Amino acid sequence: MRKLQREGIWNTTISYAGIVIGYVNTILLFPNFLDEAEVGLTRLLLTISVMFAQFSALGFVNMSTRYFPYFRDKAQQHNGFLFLLLAVPILGFAIATGLYLLLKPAVIDYYEEKSPLILDYYYYIIPLALFTLLYNMFTAYLRSLYKTIVSSFVQDFLLRILTTLLIAIYALGVIDFRQFVLLYIIINSAGALVLVAYTIWLKQLYLRPSWAGLRIIPLREMLYYGFFTFLGNLSTTIITTVDQVMISAYSLSANGIYTTAFFMTSAIMVPARSILKIASPQVADFWKDKNMEGMEKLYRHVTMVNLIVGLLLFIGIWANIDNLFSFMPETYRAGKYVVLFLSFARIVDLATSLNGVILATSDKFRWDLVFNIALAILTVGTNWYFIPRYGINGAALASMLSYVFMNLTRLFFVQFVYKIQPFTWSSAQIVVIAAVALGVSYLVPYLQNVFVDMLVRSLLITAVYGSLSIGLNIYPEMNAWLKKVVFGFTGWRF
Repeated sequence: MRKLQREGIWNTTISYAGIVIGYVNTILLFPNFLDEAEVGLTRLLLTISVMFAQFSALGFVNMSTRYFPYFRDKAQQHNGFLFLLLAVPILGFAIATGLYLLLKPAVIDYYEEKSPLILDYYYYIIPLALFTLLYNMFTAYLRSLYKTIVSSFVQDFLLRILTTLLIAIYALGVIDFRQFVLLYIIINSAGALVLVAYTIWLKQLYLRPSWAGLRIIPLREMLYYGFFTFLGNLSTTIITTVDQVMISAYSLSANGIYTTAFFMTSAIMVPARSILKIASPQVADFWKDKNMEGMEKLYRHVTMVNLIVGLLLFIGIWANIDNLFSFMPETYRAGKYVVLFLSFARIVDLATSLNGVILATSDKFRWDLVFNIALAILTVGTNWYFIPRYGINGAALASMLSYVFMNLTRLFFVQFVYKIQPFTWSSAQIVVIAAVALGVSYLVPYLQNVFVDMLVRSLLITAVYGSLSIGLNIYPEMNAWLKKVVFGFTGWRF
């Protein structure tokens, strides 16, 4: 648990530093130096590359979490695990590239009328997808080694600061938009190379195959598991990206506004993403050791940390929503309720925390596929119904319904089968405290200056939320940690 806390703190610190830079990019720079369609294009390029990479991986990202504990042996170069982890996805990438090229006429028909700009960059997506795939595979490998900090630094900080510099160069008129897109793709591809270099530095880049290692876990079993998780990941990818793909067919400008609002809620997920990077391999170890007591303790611990931090961030964002939109062109205010719907979806995601990892790494992993396929169908259907009627708000509503359904279904299934669930009375209490803190912030009138208003409103929310959480001892481990930090820093003694 101490390792989880230490890695989680470092990952969260890096992620929040990256969120600050990301907010500068998303709220101040992108909207004010690129038009809405150009913003929509940059986001769609990344979204399609993620879909491409997930399809190529053939489920092997999850395989690393499930099976690496059985291969782990540095003296034996982890029994050729890294070679296996990379070889199958590279083959998958070759197949996916062939399909991508064959599908170009259909893509042209889909986007040509209202979003032709994406077609000018159709081939740019192939190298971006390859490096996205490599980044995902090395992140999974390093996560299995309990080395998560560098991948967090690359994804959440380095790439964003490089993007800031790129936008600054573009704003100065040094490069045109086509050059900007090319450099943007290069920047977002560089993360994979950094992780490869880091793996070499760790002396863990073992690319030699080991046929003897396949006696540990039969290749047939791993491919079978990979096939089911591939279908599950494909469904998850559809769930998380189909909204942008479908919105862009109507308008790249609408996608620019939607994805800007989408990013504004991303801070809420930072604690979950940071902790899951280290918690996922621990879940696999618990399954290996059949330690259900430890599993439930981790389940509840992660849920409380996620809720405490995530709810504070949500009420902080929503209380300042009009202030945040004041930094952008007026057209972006159309995304206000996108922020609300997506924030609610993310809170539900936080509250159910590890259920997806627990199910995907268990002996019931096939059920996760059933849930994901059903949810993918629901997501496509709700987006198809809501987007033509309500535009980007309809897409956000569809995403919210999908996330709520997915997480509650997994939650009840895990509880029914394994008799573990993540909630305590403290979970309900922290929700009430968040509502009280948000309500108090509404009592403050607008203070005429956007910076003063944001500062005062945020400090008030933090004071009310923090004092009630600590005073009511909502999470004893947090109180103990705060006492250790405060009294250790000041030198005070009890």
